Amino acid sequence: MISPRWLVAPQEFKGTLSAAEAAEAMARGLRESSPEVVLDVAPLADGGPGTVEALLTGLRGERRQQVVRGPLGAPVEAHWALVEDGRTAVVEMASASGLSLLAPEARDALKASTYGTGELMHAALESGCERLIVCLGGSATTDAGTGALSALGFRFLDARGQPLPPGGAALAQLARVGASGRHPRLGAVELLGATDVTSPLLGPDGAARLFGPQKGADEAGVEALEAALAHAATVLGDTSAGWPGAGAAGGFGFGLLALAGARLVPGYELVSRALGLERRVLMADVVLTGEGRFDRQTALGKGPGGIARLAREHGTPVVLFAGQVQRDEGLALDLFHEVVELSANAQPGEAASKVLCEAAARWAAQRLKGR
Repeated sequence: MISPRWLVAPQEFKGTLSAAEAAEAMARGLRESSPEVVLDVAPLADGGPGTVEALLTGLRGERRQQVVRGPLGAPVEAHWALVEDGRTAVVEMASASGLSLLAPEARDALKASTYGTGELMHAALESGCERLIVCLGGSATTDAGTGALSALGFRFLDARGQPLPPGGAALAQLARVGASGRHPRLGAVELLGATDVTSPLLGPDGAARLFGPQKGADEAGVEALEAALAHAATVLGDTSAGWPGAGAAGGFGFGLLALAGARLVPGYELVSRALGLERRVLMADVVLTGEGRFDRQTALGKGPGGIARLAREHGTPVVLFAGQVQRDEGLALDLFHEVVELSANAQPGEAASKVLCEAAARWAAQRLKGR
């Protein structure tokens, strides 16, 4: 009898488990209940936290550490990677400007800056890479990437010719942009923004209104950011604000499009190709994915949504393990054959790993019992 083959491909459980930790916990629980099943483990990423780690599992390369300016100015140790014999550099903005770097009470969507991500990009350009991928996910920021572009030599000025302070709220005072000092290699590389969502810059699914609250913005702050981003788009006279992914990472996607000549690509697709996910889905009898919260963002470019669509194309059942399910308007329940909601009381680290492991074990036991 041929043993069943299950593909275990979760994304990070934000604030509790990395994708690799989640995959290990799920695999441990599945093996406890179903040791005869062949498990293929592939931690997922989509341009957010863990993307460098995921790419390095599928591509040869080296990880580099660097101390940079964090989202609110304090130094943080961030990372980036060189892959494909140094031809491609991958910068993970979440490690420099990420939401996970700030305690919930410290989050400030109006003032947080992407400057540290720009420092990583500067180091990558100095490495001599031919292609630079900026992973746009997991940000604490809503500054349209102006902090990062400032680190690369751009100047964002008010009507008096003075540099704007950090953060998205300051964009309400933007009068002009100086680009004469930009890094000379910026136009010499292929620049890609790897997005984890398909959101536009503005509107109900945009950078401020959809994502601002989780970054610490209250209702007034959200509207201030929306107005500031709209003003910046008007000043730049750029038409890409409505493009899918322009709202990624607090509008960083828009900044790269409008000022740096970048091309936006779905981060999930980059990782999927590097990991050979289509081949692995074809070989699987079931795909098990996961994330911290299943909400309407899942269908807007997130990794679990991406692998669910791929699995459905090939007729492979796909199961989602989610820390929470937010049953609001726009929730794409039909993406998955089954959704397993975990305990809402799980804590970070070992407790979260235990809850996920036990949930996977229960699911496997029920699956095999009903086979």
